[in-house]
Amino acid sequence: MSFKDKTIIMSGGSRGVGLEIAKVLGKDGANIAILAKTTEPHPKLPGTIFSAAEEIESVGGNALPIVCDIRFEEQVENAVSETVEKFGGIDICINNASAIHLTDTVNTPMKRYDLMHGINVRGTFLLSQKSIPHLKEGQNPHILTLSPPLDIDRKWFGMTLAYTTAKYGMSLIAHGLAEELGKFGVASNCLWPRTSLDTAAVRNVIGEELIKGSRKPTIYADAAYAVLKRDSKTFTGNFCLDQDVLEEEGIKDFSNYAIDPESKLVSDFFVDDNPEDWIQA
Repeated sequence: MSFKDKTIIMSGGSRGVGLEIAKVLGKDGANIAILAKTTEPHPKLPGTIFSAAEEIESVGGNALPIVCDIRFEEQVENAVSETVEKFGGIDICINNASAIHLTDTVNTPMKRYDLMHGINVRGTFLLSQKSIPHLKEGQNPHILTLSPPLDIDRKWFGMTLAYTTAKYGMSLIAHGLAEELGKFGVASNCLWPRTSLDTAAVRNVIGEELIKGSRKPTIYADAAYAVLKRDSKTFTGNFCLDQDVLEEEGIKDFSNYAIDPESKLVSDFFVDDNPEDWIQA
């Protein structure tokens, strides 16, 4: 299946994994609306919604950059309306935008707590909510939320309670939407990387020491492509890891995704392969 002429609305997308997903879909000729606040380059995080739109169009996609803070209902309503007016509908909603602040409870400013829960949880609920009426009319409609499998092991909460509850909030919304929207044939799934990914956000928040054991974000994008092409009536309510998805697609060799093929891969946060690497880093 191809995503040619399919319409995707995505929160974030000006850089990182969101942009990689947008580009892999754009190569098919997809219409992609990216909703983000980044109109000027960040000192440490390159890319704006306008440079992202140029990259999407350079690979064959049709891009619509929309300045939008997904915490605010009116802005999201306007962004959805603009997307529908431009492209005629919505087939896929990708909840990509996310804020991160890795601290324990005492060292988490409430401003950061509110930001993470406002963007991650409220933003995911809000963009999904406003997209649903259009998704019901879409072709093979999917909601894809970039959030982790639900694991209530206390170690994840004890390390960084505010961030964990914000990311799990995204997963809970996706989980609930799968049940709520199944009768309409609208899929809702989560996707998370099995290993750390080499993005500017990871470098800034986690540190350079984990990059050698990371993979290129293209593995996440390829997995998202694979999930979104699956039948929305039958493939829903799943917590997917990128490597598992691609293995199901028949891929066995992942060396081309490695930053340093000689280095031990480092599991991503919320993946219980070798969490000691995160604890020690």
